Amino acid sequence: MKITGIKTSVYEYRDPMRVGDANSPSGRRRASGCVVELTTDEGLTGVAIGGGNARPQMQGLVDGILIGEDPRHVTGLWQRMVERYFKGGHDGIANDAISVLDQALWDLKAKANEEPLWKTLGASNRKVLSYASGIDMPLSDDEIYEYYAMMAKKYGFKSGKLKVGLDQDADLRRIERMKQGLSHATDKPGLLVDANEYWNPKQAIAKVREMERNFDIGWVEEPARRWDFLGLRRIADSIKAQVCAGENLDTLGDFLPYFHNRSADVVQVSSGMTGITCALQIADAAYGFELPVTMGGSAGHLNAHIAASLPNFMIMEVRHAEAPDGVYTSDIRFEDGYAILGDKLGVGIEIDHEALERSAVQKVSFGAGSSPFGRRPGAGLWEFHPTPDEQAAAEEDADDFVPAHVAQNTVNI
Repeated sequence: MKITGIKTSVYEYRDPMRVGDANSPSGRRRASGCVVELTTDEGLTGVAIGGGNARPQMQGLVDGILIGEDPRHVTGLWQRMVERYFKGGHDGIANDAISVLDQALWDLKAKANEEPLWKTLGASNRKVLSYASGIDMPLSDDEIYEYYAMMAKKYGFKSGKLKVGLDQDADLRRIERMKQGLSHATDKPGLLVDANEYWNPKQAIAKVREMERNFDIGWVEEPARRWDFLGLRRIADSIKAQVCAGENLDTLGDFLPYFHNRSADVVQVSSGMTGITCALQIADAAYGFELPVTMGGSAGHLNAHIAASLPNFMIMEVRHAEAPDGVYTSDIRFEDGYAILGDKLGVGIEIDHEALERSAVQKVSFGAGSSPFGRRPGAGLWEFHPTPDEQAAAEEDADDFVPAHVAQNTVNI
């Protein structure tokens, strides 16, 4: 079997729920994706979702490395793609390109093996423990309760993660509402919080300690900047909750300071970290340091396949238990708080090409990209509560709000 080409299709859709974090309290409803299809001379197609901003890089890697190669040689092809970016490094946009192509290669390998990916990766248990995540900063207190209650009642989620960081009084109130919602599934909900790098270490210690006087917090995610491994270690030594970090790192090398300085109690791993191949390497390195790993959210819940194969896997993030965009479906289902892996070949994702064509765009619009508003002014420096304009936007159904600090720095192209 030989790789013959690549097709990429960018699309946009309206998210069922407004999403935002401490850096974007107004939130947004517009979202986007990119379907990547690697074709072969035997009629099999490798599918992956992502990399919409890395289409030129993906095309270059396919033309220069992958064309004519056997996609079953995944690890060797991954190594060649990484080495292609040796001089400049394979973080950032290069990471995005390699990650998606690596995912498509693994999909092809599993399809060639005539089995689901989780079996190709060596897993023996199809159940993956999961938690509900809302990306819910723009939601009202009642909406917080309703979302987590739905996830508990319909899918059995017993743990949840709340976005925090801007207003401590509101955060304490909203944690209670999340707890009440999850209590529909359990008497002792798991309570996780995520500050999205908004605090400095001193702020994080003070705020999390106050939360701990009211709640049993399982972990605080990204309580300081991703590269502040000494600050993260300081936080971990000063609070009872575990520090969870690594979501925005790209490569195994990025994680080495975390491992050597014990900066994170729980290590975040994802197929977006230079692909499934690198995610396995990072998880294996964490295992060597006796550290548990958690898997982030992923299109079609691809990360569940990886999670099932890891001896140090802890729990996986889930926001939409069912695909929100109508462009693809996954055979993974949720029951009693677990992702139940299916038996479809490969990653189990099927593309509705008619729906994809209806949603297709030439390029991703400003508000539909990942974290389009950047880092919030004042992050790590001073308290900056949501402005009246941001609060009003969070309550509206429109999806085109742009914060003033972003609009001032936006150039029309």
